[in-house]
Amino acid sequence: MTSRHVLVLSGGLSPERDVSLRSGRRVADALRDVRPDWHVAEADVDAALLPYLHQNHPDCIVPLLHGAAGEDGALRDLLETLDIDYVGSDASGSRLAFDKPVASTLVSGTGVAVPEFVVMPQSTFRELGAPAVMAAIGDRIGFPLVVKPTRGGSALGVSIVRHSEDLPHAMVSAFAYGETVMIQRFISGTEVAVSVIDGPDGIRALPAVEIVPESGMYDYHARYTAGTTEFFCPARLSDEIAATVSEVGLTVHSVLGLSDLSRSDVLVDDDGVVWFLEVNVAPGMTETSLMPQAISVAGLSVGDVLAGIIESD
Repeated sequence: MTSRHVLVLSGGLSPERDVSLRSGRRVADALRDVRPDWHVAEADVDAALLPYLHQNHPDCIVPLLHGAAGEDGALRDLLETLDIDYVGSDASGSRLAFDKPVASTLVSGTGVAVPEFVVMPQSTFRELGAPAVMAAIGDRIGFPLVVKPTRGGSALGVSIVRHSEDLPHAMVSAFAYGETVMIQRFISGTEVAVSVIDGPDGIRALPAVEIVPESGMYDYHARYTAGTTEFFCPARLSDEIAATVSEVGLTVHSVLGLSDLSRSDVLVDDDGVVWFLEVNVAPGMTETSLMPQAISVAGLSVGDVLAGIIESD
């Protein structure tokens, strides 16, 4: 077995920095456990990174940065420029996945159900008047609806709006995380995450994870505070619907041109329709994250999965 120098990147300056650091520590420890002969280092994304890469040139990088710094394709473009291998989707696929309206449009083109949505930059509200724009959105989509930044993760800036008078506050919250928001029809149902891994044994969808937050919304607190959300893996779905959920995950992974690993978030409504919400190319690996749960139920370990991907590159 060849010894390798693997660098785990985490941290960055996004609002999800703390989550990224927790993911990075767990992944680095997992790789050290399964490949004790490897040199597994950890680094933040700061002014010291490029000198480190030029001096050491790791065999492979595991990017676990969340938010724009790690998921919008820019970091992956840089790594490709430096001719350094890395785990995960390339710059092009990352850009498609990170832009929620673009990803939703491409996925919708495959026949997968996607909730109706509109996209609005902050400038539209300033130029046309916020009350008139919000009234038009409410008339078209209806309530309840979901307001979210078009980019970003961990449900930061996401609100469920049930009444028109709550829409202004939701818009302000979303604009705090970006210049453009996505306003989407709310779908009631069972929230499920389906992870896909593409390793030496081929591409496969892992057992889906059902998410039941005690607050009723899988927000930042519910995602990263132990005991605030109940998880079921495999999800409590019929065999037929579970198969459809897996197929949606595989379809998303394929149509966006993703590689190595991804996690799609979907909703299953009362009629059994599986609705695509968004996809993540740098899934969290914390103690409450969804992909590690799916990996474990599949009889695998995070360390073995990532080491297999690294060795197959």
